[in-house]
Amino acid sequence: MKLGANSVLFGGYDMETAFKYIAMAGYDGIELSAIEGMSEHLDLSLWQELAPEIKHLSQKYDLELLAIEQPSQDLEIMESAFQAAVELGVPIINCGPGGKSGDESSFQSSIDSLGRLADRAEHYGVVLCVKAHVGACIFDTPTTLRAMAAIPSPAFGIDMDPSHIHRAGENPVEAVAAVISRVKHIHIRDCKGRQQGPGKPEDQANGRGDIDLVGYLRVLHEHGYEGAVDLEIIGAGDYTVAQCCTIAAESRGHMQACLQACGAGR
Repeated sequence: MKLGANSVLFGGYDMETAFKYIAMAGYDGIELSAIEGMSEHLDLSLWQELAPEIKHLSQKYDLELLAIEQPSQDLEIMESAFQAAVELGVPIINCGPGGKSGDESSFQSSIDSLGRLADRAEHYGVVLCVKAHVGACIFDTPTTLRAMAAIPSPAFGIDMDPSHIHRAGENPVEAVAAVISRVKHIHIRDCKGRQQGPGKPEDQANGRGDIDLVGYLRVLHEHGYEGAVDLEIIGAGDYTVAQCCTIAAESRGHMQACLQACGAGR
């Protein structure tokens, strides 16, 4: 497994700050945040201008470019994301499921949209991933399984985030085992309670919440998963660099301990 961190944790700072401190915390790679209004380190409208700097930072800090997170299913925006991924050598594009929980028409609309985007991803030679998300049309294991069945494209995969599954009232360890055949990316963070949001950034740090992350990573290890496991901490836009670094380093240490506990020590 490749341990990474989404640059959204350092959303209040420039891109080099994110690279510098994610590398200092010991991660193997970085997921580039292209989340408009939250953390747009990769501004997709300027990706051609930004690509040389991103390549330089990747080499300077020895961080593999593991994924791009861009939540919109807008075709024009996703075309830019796919093109940027090809130029940067990024294998995974993570987007949001959209729609509304329990709304069958929005579920079908989202499936149709994701299917079209998966065809474009296949054209570009990258993989489009989507994760179950609280409040969205894909929000738990049954809806994830429906999406898997409806979109057979090899360029479509599942991004598993245990915090969303936990807040859907499920056991993330059992959930990841149920969908592991199509898991192509992991977003990881902890969560206290089963409320709507993931909580304060420090409570999202691995080891601070209620999720069995040892068991979660054990399932991945036992099924031979070798892809990215990217820490995704949101809401830290006004945190100091020291606070962001603490969260990054604490979570990285916990990931390492989890891997060692399940026999996947590095």
